[in-house]
Amino acid sequence: MTMPDGPIALPLAFELFATFVSAVAGAIAAAQRRYDPVGVFALALVGGLGGSLIRDGIYLQSGPPAAVRDDRILAAVLAGGLAGMALGQWSPRLERGFLVLDAVGLGVYAVVGADRALAAGVGGLGAVLVGVTNAVGGGVLRDVLTREEPLLFKPGQFYGLAAVAGAGLYVAIRTWVEIPSPTAAGVAVAVGTGLRLLAVYFDWRTPPAYWRHWLDEAAKEKKGG
Repeated sequence: MTMPDGPIALPLAFELFATFVSAVAGAIAAAQRRYDPVGVFALALVGGLGGSLIRDGIYLQSGPPAAVRDDRILAAVLAGGLAGMALGQWSPRLERGFLVLDAVGLGVYAVVGADRALAAGVGGLGAVLVGVTNAVGGGVLRDVLTREEPLLFKPGQFYGLAAVAGAGLYVAIRTWVEIPSPTAAGVAVAVGTGLRLLAVYFDWRTPPAYWRHWLDEAAKEKKGG
């Protein structure tokens, strides 16, 4: 596998958008739990920047994380927190909106993380790993802080797989197809986000990694029949 030549980093607007929507999702999760403003902005910060801080602090160590080097990123978190706190007033109606925002943040951050890794000279598989971590990191930290079992760890609608699809497709396109990186990003974001939303809508679920699961299900069907 050969990496594309030349600068490939996506415009900062992609990261700002992912930060904003992920911060909104975190703030809505806090508002639904009736947290105070400090709790709302704490979850907005964790949801919006958790994955990118892991990305920059562990995988792409090149000085202070981007979040503290560019005030626009923290401004996106602040805006997301305010928007989420306002939307949280209608929290009983926002479960679907939360899922949509979370899916969009997942898809965009998967591509942003993979792109930043490629720009730093990371190999293809490593870039996919960085992209997935960037995508799911904030959600995992948000769930842990609110004492929810992280979606990433349990059988259910595609979450980590959607991030893998988005990051993997972006790396593949940038490696083998000669198109501008924003175009490649748009395609990959659409696939990653779309897969997550389709899984939620059609209730597509991953089975548990437990070999007896298949025997248990077969036994239930036989008994039922």
